[in-house]
Amino acid sequence: MAFRFSLPILLDMISAKSTATISGCCLILGLILWLRPRLAISLSPNAHRPAAIGEYFDFMPNALASLMLLLWPLVSLVLFRRLPLERAILWCILAGYMILPPVAEFDLPLVPDMDKFTIPSIMAFVLCVGLLGKKIPLLPRHPLAKVLTLLFVLAVIPTVMTNGDPVIFEVLADADPIVFITDMLPGLRWRDLGSVMINQVIILMPFLLARRYLSSPEGQKELLLAFCIAGLAYSIPSLFEIRFSPQINTTIYGFFQHDFSQTMRQGGFRPIVFMPHSLWLAVFMFSALLATTALARAAKEKKRLNLTLASTYLFVVLVLCKSFASLAYGLSFVPLVALASPRWQIRVAIVLASIAITYPMLRNLGLIPTEAILAQAEAISAERAQSLGYRFDNEAMMLERAADKPWFGWGGWGRNLVRELETGAILSIPDGHWILVFGTLGWLGYLAEMGLLSLSIFLLGIEIHRRGTKEISPYATPIALILAATMVDMMLND
Repeated sequence: MAFRFSLPILLDMISAKSTATISGCCLILGLILWLRPRLAISLSPNAHRPAAIGEYFDFMPNALASLMLLLWPLVSLVLFRRLPLERAILWCILAGYMILPPVAEFDLPLVPDMDKFTIPSIMAFVLCVGLLGKKIPLLPRHPLAKVLTLLFVLAVIPTVMTNGDPVIFEVLADADPIVFITDMLPGLRWRDLGSVMINQVIILMPFLLARRYLSSPEGQKELLLAFCIAGLAYSIPSLFEIRFSPQINTTIYGFFQHDFSQTMRQGGFRPIVFMPHSLWLAVFMFSALLATTALARAAKEKKRLNLTLASTYLFVVLVLCKSFASLAYGLSFVPLVALASPRWQIRVAIVLASIAITYPMLRNLGLIPTEAILAQAEAISAERAQSLGYRFDNEAMMLERAADKPWFGWGGWGRNLVRELETGAILSIPDGHWILVFGTLGWLGYLAEMGLLSLSIFLLGIEIHRRGTKEISPYATPIALILAATMVDMMLND
């Protein structure tokens, strides 16, 4: 409540551009911090993670974690006043992703949780429109992109409307009139519809900003440069945690964000810093590595040497992150970005995006050779094969659950998870992002999300086929490969 009421005041101050802006912002933020316990705005890190994290681990962020989330609007304001627009957008979102506390969030009524993902996105969009007065088209020009954008926001309506009944867990089922209810998941109501739709709009905000201000060759170069700098900067705390164990988040924010045992690999440690999981950090380092490689290929002699050395360094850090999937991406795509033509790069990206879109269908039809994949993984590492087999088993359970509501899904509150019929205890642990989206929003929501992600790859492929590569930005196909690799990783991790 306090944050929502203070936002119009903050925007008023921004539009006035007065010298009292910073002191006024600090006053408002201090007031919010003082009012937070009195208005029941509490940190609720477990609200949307009933399976993967929330019901297994307990997180108690300290006051600094709350303060960092509250201060990010002020940091964003400074960025937008000091930096060129493209860099302000990038660093507002990227720096928030890198340094804000993971898992911690403000659980506000009737709106999505405010965390390290939503706050930077909202502030970048609001400051771009409110402070700078920029116009951002809400719908793309391409007809299919318009349909997918609208579907992404509106597909949640049938999901909420078809999940009004609670999921009840009881002892001695079918023993009417005697009923022994042990637990219950609530049905979805109209207030949930508003919150979910707002969340979908917030997710779209970075896409709208990037489409408007980062689609030019200069904007694409700024994007890759931001990833390069961010990866180099993040490598320092990452190397510290590789050597001394993951403890930075605990030291600064007062809690460890996941299961510590998952950071222990190959007799050492995987870094996590301020990311929700070590695998997220590894994918982040892979993206930085690919971005630096693309910059090195497009650079002139002296800069090319420096960027090549930076790429080599980031590859070493990626190896030390001890993530088999991210290392495989690096070994596959770095030579492609460094040596292959843009035509081959976009072909590979299109193939990967196509697999990501059709994966649920292929999985349901048994066309994914899981046994052969496990056999290959076993030849590389028994530990990795066991982990992959565990993922496949949980996917199979959740696909069976999703088959009961294939088109619109089960909605939120963990209704999409497989649970023990009497106690409601969770039996399935979702790893891949795709199975969470598919089980929660069904085919409609899944195709909207994955379609939006992949459409730009297909459209870029069409443009390269029509016009050739000379008129295409040299940074476009590496970005497409980063996106395609991320979509593939979404099949494995959330």
